[in-house]
Amino acid sequence: MLETEFKFGEVHELASQIENGADRVHFKNIFSNNNGGVALLAFKAGQKLDTHTAPAEVMVTVLEGEIEFTMLDKPHTLTVGQFLLMGEAVPHSVVAKADSKVMLTKIKA
Repeated sequence: MLETEFKFGEVHELASQIENGADRVHFKNIFSNNNGGVALLAFKAGQKLDTHTAPAEVMVTVLEGEIEFTMLDKPHTLTVGQFLLMGEAVPHSVVAKADSKVMLTKIKA
């Protein structure tokens, strides 16, 4: 079953759907179902997600700012318009080098 607060056929500005928060990394689901989904994350500079894994294959796309995405102990710097692909269950972490917004596209195999 598809979960979303958005209606099909409507146009939305993607980055404005989420705001950065000084208290924590903010997360907003755009849509999801049993096969994956799309979510937004918003970071203030210096905020991070500690090492974890994802139960899906993931495409990480930077919409605003700059992040350091470490995967298998190798850091990658991503800036606006850049993306990185990552397999399921791969250990990774994220640190925001600037206020940043990121789109995650998740696909379950």
